[in-house]
Amino acid sequence: MVQDALKALGFINEVMELQTTTRTSADAAQAVGCRVEQIAKSILFRGGQTNQPILVIASGANRVNEKKIETLISEPIGKADADFVRQRTGFVIGGVPPVGHLEKIQIFIDEDLLNYKEIWAAAGTPNAVFKLTPSDLVKMTGGPVISIK
Repeated sequence: MVQDALKALGFINEVMELQTTTRTSADAAQAVGCRVEQIAKSILFRGGQTNQPILVIASGANRVNEKKIETLISEPIGKADADFVRQRTGFVIGGVPPVGHLEKIQIFIDEDLLNYKEIWAAAGTPNAVFKLTPSDLVKMTGGPVISIK
């Protein structure tokens, strides 16, 4: 599904199914042999008033400052539970990719990801990933690059 979404967007990145879990940033970094900071982790939030999904793609080492996101979207947010994540993206927590969601989702990209030549993102399951460049991430998602810390 993610491979098809990448192809439809004109990208040739290759989804890799691994034997080990990539559910957390630390797991993913260990599995692919990169730094935790190079993992593009997808964190889905829920708009407190609109109930809309908001996806923050953060460097694996960073925590999202929810107040910054709330200011950007002009509403309070809360973490999305597992059911909301699956219903709105089509994927499970630990496998949410930056593309291929069930609906159009507002996306924000952590500026710290731009510090790396290559990064890794989830590819639909808790043991699938793909390698990409930060500029590819921006192009494929259309998300603005912001400070999330």
